[in-house]
Amino acid sequence: MKNKSLLTILAFLVLNISTTQAQEFSRAVMPYVSIQESVVAITNVKLIDGTGAPIRNNQTIIFTGENITAMGNSNEVSIPEGAKTIDWTGKTVIPGLVMLHEHIFYPKPFDGVFSVAQMTFTFPRLYLAGGVTTIRTAGSIEPQTDINIRKSIEAGRMLGPKMDLTGPFIERAGTHVPEVGVIESSQQGVEMVNYWSDRGINSFKVYQNITKEDLTQVVAAAHAKGKKVTGHICSVTYQEAAEIGIDNIEHGFFQSSDFVDDKVDNFCPAFKRGQALGELDLNSPKMKALMDLLIEKNVTITSTLPVFEPYTDREVVLGGGIDAMSPEIKESLIAGHTRRQGRDEASLAQFKKQMAWEKMFYEAGGKLAAGTDPTGAGRTVAGYANQRVVELFIEAGFTLVEAIKISSLNGAEYLERDEEVGSLVVGKKADLVLIDGDLEVDVANIRKMEIVFKNGIGFDSQKIFQSMKGKVGMH
Repeated sequence: MKNKSLLTILAFLVLNISTTQAQEFSRAVMPYVSIQESVVAITNVKLIDGTGAPIRNNQTIIFTGENITAMGNSNEVSIPEGAKTIDWTGKTVIPGLVMLHEHIFYPKPFDGVFSVAQMTFTFPRLYLAGGVTTIRTAGSIEPQTDINIRKSIEAGRMLGPKMDLTGPFIERAGTHVPEVGVIESSQQGVEMVNYWSDRGINSFKVYQNITKEDLTQVVAAAHAKGKKVTGHICSVTYQEAAEIGIDNIEHGFFQSSDFVDDKVDNFCPAFKRGQALGELDLNSPKMKALMDLLIEKNVTITSTLPVFEPYTDREVVLGGGIDAMSPEIKESLIAGHTRRQGRDEASLAQFKKQMAWEKMFYEAGGKLAAGTDPTGAGRTVAGYANQRVVELFIEAGFTLVEAIKISSLNGAEYLERDEEVGSLVVGKKADLVLIDGDLEVDVANIRKMEIVFKNGIGFDSQKIFQSMKGKVGMH
């Protein structure tokens, strides 16, 4: 009798815990929730699990609440009684994407001035619609806004991904972006690290014109707080940054000033940098030596191919996102794209070279992660560009399994969140993406995302995309 009573109490407690932990959503979010069940069984799917393991067919994935509780061949996995069972034969499942170079801002349509505006409303939604369940911002113009967005998403008041946040750009004078502040001493950089670390910021980003002393002190201060430092660097070379202790470098090898012969300390030779990279042989021993050093120092490189693709005169808005733009910006982008037609030969050659260097780095054992940097020429947009990342990795010669791993698990490992996200493994969060098609047949099927699960809750990807049409640039 006592045992039966104990079992009843335990059952009540489990039910109560499950009930109290169920995510509640606002009326603004609920229309986009398509699946919210205690137990979900997805059957008969093609699975790319993000670990680098071979693709598996005819798979079943079961998640209870927020976590994956069973996986395996559909004819071997027992489906719990009462589970919401969905047969998705012919469809593909991948992990929720984890992207390291994202922003909640977008360029303003000004001629001759690079200025940006916060996309508080559209971008978090578009990231989730594009299969991105975790992002790290890589430089903020409104860090308090980003913190508030994260709180609203976690509370169920807004749609969006899980968010790791960087503080404001740490930069010296020289970058003419009105929204980016500048420091006048290394100590001011340290003060920024200490201030924002205590307010919920996860990491920091240094920018093009910092000094070696700035970076040295910022890295020391950030590491003392348990935070990491990334950089879009130029005045400091990749080699110098790696030796100082930077954790991450942005934009693949596009921004390296290491190969400028007469490089001046603490000065960004912007034009000469591009010229030197253009002239550098693809298989240069100097580039190989740099890659070896980055690997030795455990520096993660973030590939941001989508932000450079617009300069090759390809698709107007990457990933098919032209209809997401506000009418004014859409008209401007199409006109600019038309003017550039036929003038992309040099840019395309450089783009292909950078693809090749990223693949060489990866094959040498380097840690490569992915991001989009939704800024380039106004034609790189959250969500759409994240899907495009995978397509571009395939174009660069990566296998489909590699492309998915770089876009998911590698980012999670860098963020030290890989015990919970980044791959589809029993015990991890049910962050996964259902694609209405076979990625092995055509990687472009990644644009056919149907449902994006975050913490076991399914969101209607296409419905979110549709709701954001005509709004990017305004909200």
